[in-house]
Amino acid sequence: MRKIKLYSEIYLVKKKFLKNQTYYFLETPNISIIIPQVKKKFLVVSQKRIPINKKTYEFPGGLIDKGDSAIKSAIKELYEETGYKNLSKPKKILTLYPDPGRLKSKYICFVTKKIKKTKFPEKGVKLHLLSKKQIINLIKSQKFSHACHVSAFLYYINHNKLY
Repeated sequence: MRKIKLYSEIYLVKKKFLKNQTYYFLETPNISIIIPQVKKKFLVVSQKRIPINKKTYEFPGGLIDKGDSAIKSAIKELYEETGYKNLSKPKKILTLYPDPGRLKSKYICFVTKKIKKTKFPEKGVKLHLLSKKQIINLIKSQKFSHACHVSAFLYYINHNKLY
């Protein structure tokens, strides 16, 4: 196996596969996302995503820095992106592999129900307090289209009676 460093903590991995084949994949840091719930609404962020050149809706989240736990990262991303401070321990709901055929990384997904606004959101991030129905409509219109965020949300609303 050979790793080529592309950027800080991002590698192209070349690995022998079967007898005479080579397999390539990317090794990237794991990511945490957090679904902030306020009563029957959800705090969602929107921002322009450069790779697809579109504004997307999603939950706060980001790379898990070396030395950080997934839960610590989720709490930190919530605060950095939205300006909301988490007031109770987030509950882990799901772990996903976004593309196990091409990426060596996973998404660790949390939900929190107790947050408090303490500062303005990160520059370039717009906040939305949306109902379940509004998010589902955004999913249908392909505006809330990050596969891992959609999966985490649908899993959460379908496995929690008191969403």
